[in-house]
Amino acid sequence: MGLSVPAPEIAEADAGPGRLLQILDLGTQPYGQTLARQEELVRLRLLGAVPDTLILVEHPPVVTLGRAKRPDNLRLAPEALRVQGVEFFEVSRGGDATYHAPGQLVGYPIVDLRLHGRDVLQFCRRIEAALVAALADHGIAAGRVPGKAGVWVGRQKIASLGISVRRWVTFHGFALNVSTDLAGFAVINPCGEEPGVMTSMVEVLGAPVAMAGVRSRVAGRFAEAMGCTLVPALDA
Repeated sequence: MGLSVPAPEIAEADAGPGRLLQILDLGTQPYGQTLARQEELVRLRLLGAVPDTLILVEHPPVVTLGRAKRPDNLRLAPEALRVQGVEFFEVSRGGDATYHAPGQLVGYPIVDLRLHGRDVLQFCRRIEAALVAALADHGIAAGRVPGKAGVWVGRQKIASLGISVRRWVTFHGFALNVSTDLAGFAVINPCGEEPGVMTSMVEVLGAPVAMAGVRSRVAGRFAEAMGCTLVPALDA
Protein backbone atom coordinates (compact mmCIF):
# COMPACT_ATOMS: atom_id res chain seq x y z
CA MET A 1 0.00 0.00 0.00
CA GLY A 2 1.76 3.14 -1.19
CA LEU A 3 1.57 6.73 -0.06
CA SER A 4 1.67 9.44 -2.73
CA VAL A 5 3.87 11.79 -0.73
CA PRO A 6 6.82 13.90 -1.88
CA ALA A 7 10.14 13.29 -0.14
CA PRO A 8 11.02 16.51 1.72
CA GLU A 9 14.09 16.68 3.97
CA ILE A 10 11.97 15.83 7.00
CA ALA A 11 14.64 13.84 8.85
CA GLU A 12 16.77 16.99 9.12
CA ALA A 13 13.97 19.56 9.33
CA ASP A 14 12.36 18.02 12.41
CA ALA A 15 15.56 17.20 14.27
CA GLY A 16 15.17 20.07 16.78
CA PRO A 17 12.59 21.02 19.42
CA GLY A 18 10.05 21.84 16.69
CA ARG A 19 10.03 18.30 15.24
CA LEU A 20 6.78 17.26 13.62
CA LEU A 21 4.21 14.55 14.36
CA GLN A 22 1.45 13.75 11.90
CA ILE A 23 -1.75 12.07 13.09
CA LEU A 24 -3.14 9.54 10.63
CA ASP A 25 -6.72 8.73 11.70
CA LEU A 26 -7.88 5.62 9.84
CA GLY A 27 -11.29 5.31 11.51
CA THR A 28 -12.09 1.59 11.54
CA GLN A 29 -9.88 -0.66 9.44
CA PRO A 30 -9.09 -4.39 9.40
CA TYR A 31 -5.89 -5.30 11.21
CA GLY A 32 -4.08 -6.68 8.17
CA GLN A 33 -4.56 -3.48 6.18
CA THR A 34 -3.24 -1.36 9.05
CA LEU A 35 -0.24 -3.66 9.49
CA ALA A 36 0.62 -3.13 5.80
CA ARG A 37 0.24 0.63 6.27
CA GLN A 38 2.64 0.50 9.23
CA GLU A 39 5.23 -1.36 7.18
CA GLU A 40 5.03 1.23 4.42
CA LEU A 41 5.31 4.13 6.84
CA VAL A 42 8.33 2.54 8.54
CA ARG A 43 9.99 2.29 5.12
CA LEU A 44 9.19 5.91 4.32
CA ARG A 45 10.30 7.13 7.76
CA LEU A 46 13.65 5.41 7.31
CA LEU A 47 13.99 7.31 4.02
CA GLY A 48 13.07 10.60 5.71
CA ALA A 49 10.04 10.90 3.38
CA VAL A 50 7.47 11.35 6.15
CA PRO A 51 7.61 12.81 9.67
CA ASP A 52 7.02 10.84 12.84
CA THR A 53 3.48 9.52 12.60
CA LEU A 54 0.84 8.32 15.04
CA ILE A 55 -1.77 6.07 13.45
CA LEU A 56 -5.08 6.02 15.33
CA VAL A 57 -7.54 3.27 14.41
CA GLU A 58 -10.21 0.86 15.62
CA HIS A 59 -10.15 -2.75 14.46
CA PRO A 60 -12.88 -5.34 13.91
CA PRO A 61 -12.39 -8.25 16.36
CA VAL A 62 -8.87 -9.66 16.10
CA VAL A 63 -6.38 -11.50 18.32
CA THR A 64 -2.66 -10.89 17.88
CA LEU A 65 0.18 -12.88 19.39
CA GLY A 66 3.51 -11.11 20.00
CA ARG A 67 7.11 -12.25 20.43
CA ALA A 68 6.63 -13.25 24.08
CA LYS A 69 3.89 -15.64 22.97
CA ARG A 70 2.74 -18.54 25.07
CA PRO A 71 0.22 -20.57 23.05
CA ASP A 72 -1.63 -21.49 26.24
CA ASN A 73 -2.66 -17.84 26.53
CA LEU A 74 -4.96 -18.46 23.57
CA ARG A 75 -8.15 -19.84 25.07
CA LEU A 76 -9.40 -20.67 21.57
CA ALA A 77 -7.34 -22.03 18.70
CA PRO A 78 -6.93 -19.72 15.68
CA GLU A 79 -9.39 -21.84 13.68
CA ALA A 80 -12.01 -21.55 16.42
CA LEU A 81 -11.44 -17.79 16.64
CA ARG A 82 -12.06 -17.43 12.91
CA VAL A 83 -15.30 -19.43 13.21
CA GLN A 84 -16.43 -16.80 15.74
CA GLY A 85 -15.52 -13.98 13.35
CA VAL A 86 -12.28 -13.07 15.14
CA GLU A 87 -9.17 -12.73 12.97
CA PHE A 88 -5.79 -14.01 14.18
CA PHE A 89 -2.24 -12.75 13.50
CA GLU A 90 1.20 -13.63 14.84
CA VAL A 91 3.24 -10.41 14.81
CA SER A 92 6.69 -9.06 15.67
CA ARG A 93 5.73 -6.75 18.54
CA GLY A 94 6.71 -7.30 22.13
CA GLY A 95 4.21 -8.83 24.51
CA ASP A 96 1.92 -11.83 24.37
CA ALA A 97 -1.76 -12.21 23.43
CA THR A 98 -3.84 -9.10 22.77
CA TYR A 99 -7.45 -8.61 21.69
CA HIS A 100 -8.68 -5.67 19.59
CA ALA A 101 -12.30 -4.79 18.86
CA PRO A 102 -14.50 -1.76 18.14
CA GLY A 103 -14.57 0.72 21.01
CA GLN A 104 -10.84 0.30 21.59
CA LEU A 105 -8.50 3.08 20.44
CA VAL A 106 -5.37 1.54 18.95
CA GLY A 107 -2.31 3.71 18.35
CA TYR A 108 0.69 2.82 16.20
CA PRO A 109 3.58 5.33 16.59
CA ILE A 110 5.99 5.32 13.65
CA VAL A 111 8.75 7.28 15.40
CA ASP A 112 12.45 7.69 14.62
CA LEU A 113 14.14 7.18 17.97
CA ARG A 114 17.39 8.62 16.62
CA LEU A 115 15.64 11.97 17.19
CA HIS A 116 14.26 10.97 20.60
CA GLY A 117 17.22 9.72 22.61
CA ARG A 118 17.68 6.20 21.17
CA ASP A 119 16.09 4.76 24.31
CA VAL A 120 13.36 2.15 23.70
CA LEU A 121 12.38 1.81 27.37
CA GLN A 122 12.05 5.58 27.76
CA PHE A 123 9.88 5.64 24.62
CA CYS A 124 7.55 3.04 26.15
CA ARG A 125 7.36 5.09 29.37
CA ARG A 126 6.45 8.16 27.27
CA ILE A 127 3.58 6.27 25.64
CA GLU A 128 2.31 5.20 29.04
CA ALA A 129 2.67 8.75 30.41
CA ALA A 130 0.69 10.12 27.47
CA LEU A 131 -2.13 7.63 28.10
CA VAL A 132 -2.13 8.37 31.84
CA ALA A 133 -2.41 12.10 31.07
CA ALA A 134 -5.21 11.56 28.53
CA LEU A 135 -7.12 9.43 31.03
CA ALA A 136 -6.65 12.12 33.70
CA ASP A 137 -8.19 14.59 31.23
CA HIS A 138 -11.30 12.39 31.36
CA GLY A 139 -11.30 12.15 35.15
CA ILE A 140 -9.67 8.72 35.43
CA ALA A 141 -6.72 8.23 37.80
CA ALA A 142 -4.43 5.69 36.13
CA GLY A 143 -0.79 4.72 36.38
CA ARG A 144 1.86 2.07 35.86
CA VAL A 145 2.35 -1.18 37.76
CA PRO A 146 6.02 -2.02 38.43
CA GLY A 147 7.20 -4.91 36.30
CA LYS A 148 4.18 -4.82 33.99
CA ALA A 149 3.69 -2.99 30.71
CA GLY A 150 0.63 -0.90 29.97
CA VAL A 151 -1.60 1.41 32.00
CA TRP A 152 -3.65 0.35 35.00
CA VAL A 153 -6.55 1.66 37.08
CA GLY A 154 -5.97 0.08 40.46
CA ARG A 155 -5.55 -3.63 39.77
CA GLN A 156 -7.28 -3.52 36.40
CA LYS A 157 -5.63 -2.93 33.05
CA ILE A 158 -7.10 -0.25 30.81
CA ALA A 159 -4.40 -0.02 28.13
CA SER A 160 -1.94 -2.56 26.66
CA LEU A 161 1.46 -1.85 25.12
CA GLY A 162 3.74 -3.74 22.72
CA ILE A 163 6.14 -2.27 20.18
CA SER A 164 8.74 -3.26 17.60
CA VAL A 165 11.79 -1.29 16.47
CA ARG A 166 13.46 -1.49 13.08
CA ARG A 167 16.71 0.47 12.68
CA TRP A 168 15.51 2.81 15.45
CA VAL A 169 12.07 3.36 13.88
CA THR A 170 9.19 2.11 16.02
CA PHE A 171 5.93 0.43 15.01
CA HIS A 172 3.09 -1.49 16.64
CA GLY A 173 2.03 0.37 19.83
CA PHE A 174 -0.83 0.61 22.32
CA ALA A 175 -4.50 -0.25 22.77
CA LEU A 176 -6.75 1.82 25.06
CA ASN A 177 -10.12 0.37 26.04
CA VAL A 178 -12.69 3.16 25.67
CA SER A 179 -16.06 1.45 25.25
CA THR A 180 -14.81 -2.02 24.29
CA ASP A 181 -17.08 -4.98 25.04
CA LEU A 182 -14.84 -6.57 27.65
CA ALA A 183 -16.51 -9.96 27.19
CA GLY A 184 -14.43 -10.30 24.03
CA PHE A 185 -11.26 -10.73 26.09
CA ALA A 186 -12.56 -14.13 27.21
CA VAL A 187 -10.89 -15.72 24.15
CA ILE A 188 -7.37 -15.01 25.54
CA ASN A 189 -5.35 -14.51 28.69
CA PRO A 190 -4.39 -10.90 27.89
CA CYS A 191 -0.58 -10.71 28.22
CA GLY A 192 -0.79 -13.71 30.55
CA GLU A 193 -3.44 -12.22 32.86
CA GLU A 194 -6.96 -13.48 33.49
CA PRO A 195 -9.51 -11.90 31.11
CA GLY A 196 -11.27 -10.21 34.04
CA VAL A 197 -8.23 -7.99 34.64
CA MET A 198 -9.28 -5.78 31.71
CA THR A 199 -11.37 -2.65 32.18
CA SER A 200 -12.45 0.29 30.03
CA MET A 201 -13.07 4.01 30.36
CA VAL A 202 -16.83 3.43 30.19
CA GLU A 203 -16.67 0.80 32.94
CA VAL A 204 -14.55 3.01 35.21
CA LEU A 205 -16.65 6.13 34.69
CA GLY A 206 -20.02 4.39 34.54
CA ALA A 207 -21.00 6.72 31.70
CA PRO A 208 -20.66 6.97 27.91
CA VAL A 209 -17.36 8.28 26.52
CA ALA A 210 -17.04 9.95 23.11
CA MET A 211 -14.34 8.24 21.05
CA ALA A 212 -13.65 11.45 19.11
CA GLY A 213 -12.70 13.25 22.31
CA VAL A 214 -10.42 10.42 23.39
CA ARG A 215 -8.68 10.40 20.02
CA SER A 216 -8.04 14.13 20.30
CA ARG A 217 -6.70 13.97 23.86
CA VAL A 218 -4.48 10.94 23.17
CA ALA A 219 -3.01 12.61 20.07
CA GLY A 220 -2.31 15.82 21.96
CA ARG A 221 -0.84 14.11 24.99
CA PHE A 222 1.36 11.84 22.87
CA ALA A 223 2.72 14.84 20.94
CA GLU A 224 3.36 16.58 24.27
CA ALA A 225 5.18 13.55 25.68
CA MET A 226 7.38 13.34 22.58
CA GLY A 227 8.05 17.08 22.38
CA CYS A 228 6.49 17.30 18.92
CA THR A 229 4.24 19.71 17.03
CA LEU A 230 1.08 18.19 15.55
CA VAL A 231 0.59 18.60 11.78
CA PRO A 232 -2.15 17.36 9.41
CA ALA A 233 -1.40 14.00 7.83
CA LEU A 234 0.56 14.41 4.61
CA ASP A 235 -1.15 11.20 3.51
CA ALA A 236 -4.55 12.92 3.39
